Amino acid sequence: MRRALGAVLAAAVVAGVLLFVQRPGPVDAQGGGTVEVTVTYNGAPVVEKLKVNKDTEKCGTEAVIEKVVVGSNKGLANAVVSVPSAKGAPRMAKVTVDQHGCKFVPHVTAMMPGELDLKNSDDILHNIHTYSTANPSINKAQPKFKKLMMEKFEKPEIIKLTCDVHSWMLGWVAVLPTPFFAVTDAGGAAKIESVPAGKQTVEVWHETLGKQTKEVDVKAGQVAKVSFEMKK
Repeated sequence: MRRALGAVLAAAVVAGVLLFVQRPGPVDAQGGGTVEVTVTYNGAPVVEKLKVNKDTEKCGTEAVIEKVVVGSNKGLANAVVSVPSAKGAPRMAKVTVDQHGCKFVPHVTAMMPGELDLKNSDDILHNIHTYSTANPSINKAQPKFKKLMMEKFEKPEIIKLTCDVHSWMLGWVAVLPTPFFAVTDAGGAAKIESVPAGKQTVEVWHETLGKQTKEVDVKAGQVAKVSFEMKK
């Protein structure tokens, strides 16, 4: 009797172990996929050139303002792509915009509401001047000895960034309501990872060419590709 009972108990233990091993783990409700975006422009680059007569040792003698940057494959650089309605954990990394060669580097920056470091690598006087509606505007001198200034943007919007000392300097800060965003590279490509699965709207914004949206079906663990052609 004892042997029979022991055999039954042993079989139950083995069955329990197998059940534990074979039982699937909990499905991650936030499991998402990757959205690969290609943005093109079927037109010519838009470049302005201005003669510089101030701080030429740092700024050079000619300022080149690239408002529409188009690669050899018609890829459009500096376009902000995002999934504006998708929710996720905030990006905690601090964002930096540098003033280098009397240009804002990068020309277009994307971030969530939070802190932005404004760096002065030129070792000359700059004056940060922003144009915004949802966030308070900034108009502050940044002398050469003040290498870093920290500012906060708490509400989503597109912010224009200029310098009152060097009038040709132009940059953009896209403050977005979602952590799912990227800026297109020189070939017009951008990748957004871990986007929540389901029907999502992808938005593209460009400083000169405006905004477009498209729907995409995101599947967990898979890559969804979407392409945009921006027009004048």
